Amino acid sequence: MFIQIEATPNPATLKFIPGRTVLDSGTMEFVNREAAARSPLAERLFGVPGVTGVFFGSDFVTVTKDDSDWPHLKPAILGAIMEHFMSGAPLLVEGSATSDEAADEQDEFFNETDAETVATIKDLLETRVRPAVANDGGDITFRGFKDGIVYLNMKGSCSGCPSSTATLRHGIQNLLKHFVPDVVEVRPI
Repeated sequence: MFIQIEATPNPATLKFIPGRTVLDSGTMEFVNREAAARSPLAERLFGVPGVTGVFFGSDFVTVTKDDSDWPHLKPAILGAIMEHFMSGAPLLVEGSATSDEAADEQDEFFNETDAETVATIKDLLETRVRPAVANDGGDITFRGFKDGIVYLNMKGSCSGCPSSTATLRHGIQNLLKHFVPDVVEVRPI
């Protein structure tokens, strides 16, 4: 099994591509060892000293580290990913939700009179933003819209990334303002 490793804009995060499907749909983020209990692979990765976050995309695993050095962490992370996929173990324990997106949708907030605007924002995020962000090992999902402000949840390599503010302000905010005149600002949650 060959696992590719790609750098992300976040120096504390690397993207590992195992050459097979990781998650059938959506994304999943694990921000601590307790959250990782629903995934044998995430638990294995949190067992590597220095790992502080794990994120699953459709065909990649993003791992975030503390101030440890990548040359010391990479072999253990590669081993954990390889062992998991070679063992045939499931990605999630039985009964676990298949993605974070269902929970995100339940927590959305916006006024019903803005439903059409929100639909346009979601479409732009889905078609233009999320594919580009996934290439960098992360995800951005809609959380809410109020008083012209779009609230987004940043996950994976996007969470805590030094360039995420620039991405929000100059990329996503400009895109949304161009296509949706009601948008005045974009903020992370």
